[in-house]
Amino acid sequence: MPFIRTCVHHSTSDDQRADIVKGIHQALVEAIGMPEDELFNMVTGYQTGEFFFSKTFNGYARSDCPVVIEITMRRGRSDAMKRELYRLIAQKLHDEAQVDQSDVFIFVHENDYSDWSVGGGRFAMAIAQQVGPMN
Repeated sequence: MPFIRTCVHHSTSDDQRADIVKGIHQALVEAIGMPEDELFNMVTGYQTGEFFFSKTFNGYARSDCPVVIEITMRRGRSDAMKRELYRLIAQKLHDEAQVDQSDVFIFVHENDYSDWSVGGGRFAMAIAQQVGPMN
């Protein structure tokens, strides 16, 4: 279950925020095989002066409103899967939410099942290993 935190400039409309979430979600489904119903994306807005960044780092020309996407997920995806995920996210945000691909920052944090509880205070490792009742 990936957990996504997406940061957008506060001026981003609700419709564009929804399109950004949809694009990220569809990329996760297509690139890493995430189930459709695993949508967990917390969107927050930042004000001008709350996010400082280089507009030219790595040869890109960035606007004043980049989108920052942090994906926390279980270990095990190959570099090829991640490469496709990054490509699809940038493409979908461009096509569906009118976000310039130069404005898309993506960071992945990986961990293990033992680092999750996805509801009811239950240890996700028990769910992954299917070890008896989880009371």
